[in-house]
Amino acid sequence: MRTARTAAAVIAVVALAAGCSGSGGKDDEGAGDEGGGSGGEAAGTPRLKIAMITHSGEGDTFWDIVQNGAEEAAKKDNVEFLYSNDKEGKGQAELVQTAIDKKVDGIVVTLAKPQAMRAVLGKAKQAGIPVVTINSGGEFSTRFGALGHIGQDEAVAGEAVGDELDRRGRKKALCVIHEQGNVSLEQRCAGVKETFGGSVENLNVDGTNQPGAQSSISAKLQAAKGIDAVVTLGAPVAAVSVKAKEDAGSKAEIDTFDLNAEVVRRLKAGEVGFAVDQQPYLQGYLAIDELWLYKTNANVLGGGKPVLTGPAVVTAKDVPKLEKFTARGTR
Repeated sequence: MRTARTAAAVIAVVALAAGCSGSGGKDDEGAGDEGGGSGGEAAGTPRLKIAMITHSGEGDTFWDIVQNGAEEAAKKDNVEFLYSNDKEGKGQAELVQTAIDKKVDGIVVTLAKPQAMRAVLGKAKQAGIPVVTINSGGEFSTRFGALGHIGQDEAVAGEAVGDELDRRGRKKALCVIHEQGNVSLEQRCAGVKETFGGSVENLNVDGTNQPGAQSSISAKLQAAKGIDAVVTLGAPVAAVSVKAKEDAGSKAEIDTFDLNAEVVRRLKAGEVGFAVDQQPYLQGYLAIDELWLYKTNANVLGGGKPVLTGPAVVTAKDVPKLEKFTARGTR
């Protein structure tokens, strides 16, 4: 049932991504090779103001890719795009309130710490501001009054990693959580445990303190010699884990969720075994598109059900087709 749901949602995303490219105006021929979106003129619809508020910490390149997608869609849709972030739930909620006070036309938000967001999203609904959630906390999306959710099923993604570790003959995995209290990261590690035939141990580190994270991972690898796989939940932590592995003299394989240009380089060099791609560019792009479509044509993507953008397991064989896209910040 879960597989069928995922397949249907991914097909929907592919269709939407293809269809949305011409929805804002004249296409720019060749833009698919040189840029991230359609190019050409902006939509002739009234100017909208849409705010995106995420739980991103400093230095997380994942959110640069999300913003690139959102900005491309905003150009096409004649939207003024406002971005802000705070890794703490209270701070993120305050930023959402600021967007409400500005009387924006729509809000895109993540639900990594969902209970901190419940009350303020209720205020957005009272103010008549439509909300789309992305990336994390999809199970809370409609419950909190959002039009829908765009991202990946984190449990399914974790299960895909567990299956891949089994295929690679791994026996003992370390799952590195770089932000304590983030429900989506916890779901990923739980998914790995669900399908992996070996053992999984979680390790909490501070993803915004890379030297500290490196030291913690290295110490764990030195103390537990049997670890043969390190699963990181974000691309920047993968690079840190490669260094930690070297410090510890470990032979563990480094695998990760999410892509960026550095992860692709490390896949190519054999320093990372595989990555799980949830297509963050699509999350930003489709969220802006959904709010624009809702405001201008009363459309709701996926009938209010989650629109899945992943997971897909990426290995070294995929590097040739991904290098130019990661270099420009769209994958």
